[in-house]
This record gives sequence, structure tokens and C-alpha cells, in this order.
Amino acid sequence: MLTAALLRAGARVQALEPDTRLAARLRRACPGAVVVEAGALSAPWPDEPFRVVANLPFAHATEICRALLSDPLVQLRAAHMIVEWDAALKRTRLWPSTILGVLWGAWYELTVVRRIAPAAFAPTPRVAAALFRAERRAEPLVHVRHAAAYEAFLRGAYRSGSPPPCARALAPELGIDPRSDPRDVDARAWAALWQETSASPRTVRRMSRRRRKR
Repeated sequence: MLTAALLRAGARVQALEPDTRLAARLRRACPGAVVVEAGALSAPWPDEPFRVVANLPFAHATEICRALLSDPLVQLRAAHMIVEWDAALKRTRLWPSTILGVLWGAWYELTVVRRIAPAAFAPTPRVAAALFRAERRAEPLVHVRHAAAYEAFLRGAYRSGSPPPCARALAPELGIDPRSDPRDVDARAWAALWQETSASPRTVRRMSRRRRKR
């Protein structure tokens, strides 16, 4: 259904289908598409700008989104993906934040476009779904060359339960409670903490000393 609709809209389509029988059926039904017999976790992403339109298997949605959205060097422009309702809410909410929502939010605007009732599917699932959209930011909150270091920064903070000391020292200057749990800090605030603590260590030390004097 998705492949045929995309072709009618004039898109150049590369369709992923791991099942050999269904891939053959798709080639017959949609001869204008390039059908790749592979799953989303094994096929390489295109080496040119691309968009994703997908109805993801709920059991593997987080893995696929992680592979697609965590590396900003992947040339994804936007993704419109049907995922489980609760999963979409978890990644798009401002509070409490999640490490993946914060990380992906550095490169993409994450939104829930709509809720889809179970009755819209055949066979009918036990839970509702959502259309989850990830749209590439015109200006990333964190430069792509710092992606690995930024992820390590976030994972360290979420693992320890608090931002590193240098970030806590700067938090009041950025309008953030230094006693905040990592889940209390959203994607924009985390990016601001990272920018201040990583880009200018001298400034961090100077501001830390100033706060101690107060």
C-alpha cells in the first residue's frame, strides 16, 4: 500500500522487504520500485539524501529508529513512521525526557502527527499506533562532528543520575535547576549545557569560580 502510493506521488522508491515471497509479489505489483530483499537493520542506508515512509514492526521499532536517527551523518531528511502509540509519546515528550529522545532531538524535530486506532489495521493489534515524524533541523542543536562525544556526555549523565559537575555549575546561568534529574532536562537544554561545557572550558571554570564566590 505504501509503495504504490509513493509511486503514484512521483517518488523514486527503494522498498525494503526481507521476505523473498513478499518481495517477488511487491515487484509484480509495483514494477517502478527498486525492491531490496533485506530488513531495515541489515540494508545500508542510501548515500544520498532520502526520506523514510514506513509502517514499522512494533517489536523492532526502537532498534530501527536508533539505527536511523542516532547518527546524524546518515543523510535522512525526514521520516514518517507508524510506531506503537506509547513509543511515539516516549520519544517526543519534553518531560520526563529519555536519552534517545534527547539525542535524536539534537538533529531532528520529533513530533506525533496523529493517533491511529487499532481498528485501522488488519490484523488488529492490541494497542493503538501513532504516526511519528522526525524532520531534519535546518540548524542542529549540536554540530554533527560532535555526535559521538555528545552521546557519551548524555549517557554518562543519565547513567549517573545527574549532569557532570561542570554542567551543574553552568545550569543556573542557562535557566536550569542544577539539582535536576537528567529526565527533567529537555533536548534544547541538554544541547545548551553541552555547548557551554565542551566548547569553552575556560568559561566553565571562570563561571564556576564566580558562583562559588557568591
